[in-house]
Amino acid sequence: MDNLIREFKEDLMEFREMTDKFYAKEISMKEYKGFSGGFGSYAQKGGNASMLRLRLPGGRLTKDKLKFVADVIAEYGVDKAHFTTCQTIQLHDLEADTVCAIMEKAMDVGIITRGGGGDFPRNTMASPLSGVEKGEYFDVIPYVEAVSDYLMGIIKTVKMPRKLKVCFSNSPANEPHATFRDLGFVARPDGTFDVYSAGGLGNNARMGVKVAEGTDPAEVLYYVQAMVDTFVAYGNYENRAKARTRYMQETLGTDGYKEAYLEKLAAVKAKGNLTIHPEIIEVTKAGDGSTAFGKRITGQKQEGLYAVAYHPVGGLPPVTKFAELYDAIRDMEQVEIRIAPDETIYVINLTGDEAKKVETVTADGAQNLFETSVSCIGSTICQVGLRDSQGALASIIEEVRKHDFADGVLPRIHISGCTSSCGTHQIGTLGFHGGAKRVNNVAEPAFTFHVNGCDVQGQERFGEPWGMMLQKEMPAFFVELGEAVQAEELTFEEWYAKDPEKLRKIAEKYLY
Repeated sequence: MDNLIREFKEDLMEFREMTDKFYAKEISMKEYKGFSGGFGSYAQKGGNASMLRLRLPGGRLTKDKLKFVADVIAEYGVDKAHFTTCQTIQLHDLEADTVCAIMEKAMDVGIITRGGGGDFPRNTMASPLSGVEKGEYFDVIPYVEAVSDYLMGIIKTVKMPRKLKVCFSNSPANEPHATFRDLGFVARPDGTFDVYSAGGLGNNARMGVKVAEGTDPAEVLYYVQAMVDTFVAYGNYENRAKARTRYMQETLGTDGYKEAYLEKLAAVKAKGNLTIHPEIIEVTKAGDGSTAFGKRITGQKQEGLYAVAYHPVGGLPPVTKFAELYDAIRDMEQVEIRIAPDETIYVINLTGDEAKKVETVTADGAQNLFETSVSCIGSTICQVGLRDSQGALASIIEEVRKHDFADGVLPRIHISGCTSSCGTHQIGTLGFHGGAKRVNNVAEPAFTFHVNGCDVQGQERFGEPWGMMLQKEMPAFFVELGEAVQAEELTFEEWYAKDPEKLRKIAEKYLY
């Protein structure tokens, strides 16, 4: 990995040159996007600032990496950061010199931005509490890190049609969506993996194809290389709109795709040399007898230790929060942070007293289930975004807070600014993706409403689109919905299960 980092640092000279050309208006935004994405950076809408995506395999943010993020925020005056649904941190509104400097400094603490965008393997994902979660089948993090290192090693040697997302789940909760990603490893009670591939959210969303059962974890790299080889052989290089792995299910058929993948797998296995035995991460810390309780505090499988959840509204923490968190945990043994695919972070391996301290530091986050709703960064920043998903969520929460609904009366919702599903709208109990609706001959900001999605293993389904809702009417819809649910003294989950048509009757007044 040290040699690879040296190579990546050498590549930064070219990135600086292209970035300077872009901001000097010598190349177009499209040309720059095609280049800069491979370095984990994009120009923001308008072309006057950049964002940078910090890859964090498995969402692991160690104390050293947390300190780095806090330090560069302070040094460069970064004013916006976002926890993403791919378990990364995005830094926004960066000047050209700043994005280059942070990218280079990040490598010194093991944060590599290379491949954070463009046609490359993306951040390798995992269940956020892997290794500490009660009831998990086994800790998948060692395999996540091995796969991440492997994919980074081939990033300069293979040209894929589009991006590739690989993830690991430690239980049927399926938080990283392993059963419907480009490649997903699903832990089993017997210590092996089932393997799914060619799935994904966004346009033409597809569930993954189960290509293997009971796979030895030591062999995961064979399955990764086979996925890359299959994508290179059968992926669409001509049409970017169809250059994702899930379209191979269309061109080859489900059975044909599985056959093609297994053929590549056999060829990779015949070559050998990809078996791994990664070091298992042991939590040696023990509880000290102190205890902690609260709706954001979860007991770990390690007796006497706890995890504390923090969900900044919209996944947008105050940028000062990184320094506050570092100051709080820097002297705490084996404590680290995990970023979840729903934009929540967990501070893990805390004693009871430490958990109480962290709970206090993170008291500014979501106050109930509804406020843990998920949103992509939205059209004010994203080049391809159609609607301001962050603004929509903020306005809904602002109105809902006036009514003091009980926790659970409204569910967590998922909002994407476009069909790309960066806000994972397709698996939300209630989801929205941005667009426009012509009303009285005027194009109004609007969102398509999706209902009854689910990501739990064995219950996976994509939400059903019911129609379009004007953005300006969404707060009123949620107030009316909350009043109806609260009147029956139920949670939304209970209310909807009892009579789904009640939701349709409320929604149809707002739908076009």
